Amino acid sequence: MPGTILTSSRDWVDGRGASGQCGRMIEAVAFDLDGVLVDSEPVWEQVRRQVVAEYGGHWAPDAQRRLMGMSTGEWARYLGEDLGVGLPPEQIAALVIERMAARYTEHLPLMPGAVEAVRRLAARWPLGLASSSPPSLIETVLDAASLRSSFQTTMSTEQVSCGKPAPDIYLAVAGQLGREPRRCAAVEDSSNGLRSAAAAGLHVIAIPHPKYPPAPDALEKASVVLTSLTELTPDTVVALDG
Repeated sequence: MPGTILTSSRDWVDGRGASGQCGRMIEAVAFDLDGVLVDSEPVWEQVRRQVVAEYGGHWAPDAQRRLMGMSTGEWARYLGEDLGVGLPPEQIAALVIERMAARYTEHLPLMPGAVEAVRRLAARWPLGLASSSPPSLIETVLDAASLRSSFQTTMSTEQVSCGKPAPDIYLAVAGQLGREPRRCAAVEDSSNGLRSAAAAGLHVIAIPHPKYPPAPDALEKASVVLTSLTELTPDTVVALDG
């Protein structure tokens, strides 16, 4: 993996990274994808529910909450082992990803203000993408939204050891950007995403999804909570320096 990962999940002590200190100047910003830039969580839920129903499984009441932030390998095993889908994990993953790509081809559900928010921040800071989606879907979204050039680096949790809420993905993205995690801000929506970014030591901006609100203890890890991407401006990020 190119770039230098500045710390590791073994340094996850108090949710503020290895140093235990917050930086005072933001030098880069990392975005989550699902639920932040793309209103994809309802689509993921619909597709996974369909696969679970078709292949003899049972959908648990807390399934969607648990799935948010998992890497591809993690959620494919969860569907097979916990939800009872009678297929190997590799086949489950391929089936779900194929259906997600087809849905995105029909309609890409960008969050209101997503393109504008990314471009506003890209004009001032290098941007990274820290997503739980597989690389193929990340590319599909960025190409369809004409946002690929706005991101200096994009990473999937498939490329690190553990998915969110572990800090691995944000540590890796900060490393790819060449910045210490405490000098970076993260834009997240889900409980696991907020926990992941905070555990890595980034300053966290929360934009909760109205249908899938994060747990109160996870939301408390955010330095600022916004209601939509239209509120995400350079001034919002600069204010984190204080």
